[in-house]
Amino acid sequence: MSAETLARSAAAHRRFTRRPEKWTAGIGVGLAAILQGGFAFAVNSTTSAEFGDAIAPALRSAGIDLAASGNAYEAARTLAAWFGFSLLAVLALAAIGFFLASRRPLQGSTGWWFLGAGLACLFGTQLILYPVAFFLFLAAALFAARSPQQGSPS
Repeated sequence: MSAETLARSAAAHRRFTRRPEKWTAGIGVGLAAILQGGFAFAVNSTTSAEFGDAIAPALRSAGIDLAASGNAYEAARTLAAWFGFSLLAVLALAAIGFFLASRRPLQGSTGWWFLGAGLACLFGTQLILYPVAFFLFLAAALFAARSPQQGSPS
């Protein structure tokens, strides 16, 4: 390779960013924060009477019947705790992924962090928020599929 070709290749690598990957992961993290965090906050900030009046009927209409477990209020609080804990895991793993995507955009292995965030979202919500986890899996797949050699500067 000539010096001119190497200089053009280095300039293309400097311009290469992971903007689509970061936006896709950002959508997933935002939805996880709204849905997981919102559910955890709503359930943990209500009393048993408020839960029975407002949240339990909404859960039943969504197809989640917690009455089979005996005490629906305690079951919902346990589910909310799982949602909150998995949200922390999603945020931590995604934060590492965003940091590495910004600092080392040429490194495709950064996608593993977003895959981990997607798995934490998927299993932490007991497969309920699989559409949200899809965005994180898509970001991980984009890290694997897009390479700086494809010539895309964005």
